[in-house]
Amino acid sequence: MKTLRFVLVLAAALLCTGAMAKDKKVKKNKKNAAPVEVVDTVSVDVFSFHMGRANTNGLKQYLVQRMGIDTAYVADFIQGFDSKQLTEADKRLKARLAGIEIRQQVEETVMPQIASQINDSVDLLNHEQFVRGFRAGVLGEDVPGVSMDSTQALVQKQMDYYVKSKYSATIKAGQDYLAKNAKNKDVVTTESGLQYKVLTKGTGDIPAATDRVKVNYRGTLIDGTEFDSSYKRGEPATFGCNQVIKGWTEALTMMPVGSKWEIYIPQELGYGEREAGKIPPYSTLIFEVELLDIVK
Repeated sequence: MKTLRFVLVLAAALLCTGAMAKDKKVKKNKKNAAPVEVVDTVSVDVFSFHMGRANTNGLKQYLVQRMGIDTAYVADFIQGFDSKQLTEADKRLKARLAGIEIRQQVEETVMPQIASQINDSVDLLNHEQFVRGFRAGVLGEDVPGVSMDSTQALVQKQMDYYVKSKYSATIKAGQDYLAKNAKNKDVVTTESGLQYKVLTKGTGDIPAATDRVKVNYRGTLIDGTEFDSSYKRGEPATFGCNQVIKGWTEALTMMPVGSKWEIYIPQELGYGEREAGKIPPYSTLIFEVELLDIVK
């Protein structure tokens, strides 16, 4: 359940600010002015009432927009407010309301997101069985022969299958591109499947995997879509060779400083099934990389 946090309202802040401002003024003119006499304008009771009232400023909006409470039931809110402590019946009601809220989230957010991740055009998720499994998990019901760890592994394996099927065209396009690119006489293919073409031969040191390097680069998908560029940002990037995707690490630890290469990274050496900004899952990547220096 969402919790309500009261903050000091503007009225109180103004009281404090006014007091501080008055105090500063007194200090500033201390030598020339008579002491300022502080006089009560209202009783403590009146002040307390209005301070409480001032602290409700914006509360109804919060109840409606953040807690989803209908203003028709403000009297019920006051009844709870006056109770101060939860009775057993209140605790049961609180749990039930939490269940209603979570069910709404499951229906409106969780299941649609999972279904979209699996397939954008076809809903492959059985909503009734999802709810049945959700209830079983919350209640701690045993599933014969299937531990919770086994459930997690089963779900992960099936999700990998669904997502890979969803991006099968992307995977095949990358494989075809690399197969054709490998026939280029200027392209070198390593044992891992990484491909590179030397544009400028460097003569400096070659970084180790543990070194930090300074590079300029430009990254595109195989259709030419640019997703990142240090050139456009106007500033080289600095990072550890072992803090980047595998394809980058392999390439950097073969490049002498001063080199400029074009590297072609299979999805397995890139982000794989992960979506990274403008990069769709299972994308083959092309980078133009200029190794400027090893940072000491």
